[in-house]
Amino acid sequence: MSSGVRVLDKTSLLLSVLENESASLAGLVAKTGLPRPTAHRLATALERLNLLTRDSTGRFALGPRLADMSVGARQNGLVPAATPVLGQLRDLTGVTARLHKRRGVQRVCMFSADSRSDRIDAVPTGTAFPMRGGAVSQVLLAWEDPDELYEGLRDSRFTAETLAGVRRRGWAESVGDEGSGIASIAAPVRGRDHQVVAAVALSGPVSLLTRSPGRRYAARVIDAAILVGDRL
Repeated sequence: MSSGVRVLDKTSLLLSVLENESASLAGLVAKTGLPRPTAHRLATALERLNLLTRDSTGRFALGPRLADMSVGARQNGLVPAATPVLGQLRDLTGVTARLHKRRGVQRVCMFSADSRSDRIDAVPTGTAFPMRGGAVSQVLLAWEDPDELYEGLRDSRFTAETLAGVRRRGWAESVGDEGSGIASIAAPVRGRDHQVVAAVALSGPVSLLTRSPGRRYAARVIDAAILVGDRL
């Protein structure tokens, strides 16, 4: 496939070679058929843009900026993917269903399918909350790497042991952490690389969700989170 722009076609060819494995400059030349000076010029220019990087042996590999762009593209599709799923989850359970995404030390409500009968904990789209407590915060933090876990736990009201339980079960629940009389249950939405990109949550009065919301609703929330991930 040709774009009609030679330098773009050469760049695309070079990137495609690195999709599955790293390669030395000689390997790039051999696999692309590009002249060595051309391959070197393109590879080093892409490296300066963080589109390529080099491993410990000096071989070229896809860079961190490509990964960030890929995650961003998937996350831009989160709301369209989640909207019908959360509407159905709300209708099945009778309580509010929401989609949350982590942004640094905060979690942001990306979409809310509000219960028609309960407005006790209404949250406008775009509202940000600290990651100190609640089922959503636990899910968004539980599968992070050790350094992120350490930083996230410094000011939290839950512990590393709590997050170990979340990873083991695949969901989190909380009662009272997000407001007096409010219970919630959350499960992770995963991208194609299996990384957690968001959380699906049910939230509502304890009188509806009970003090053990996971016992009644865990399967439904997990199924909804998986379906959102599949739709990305």
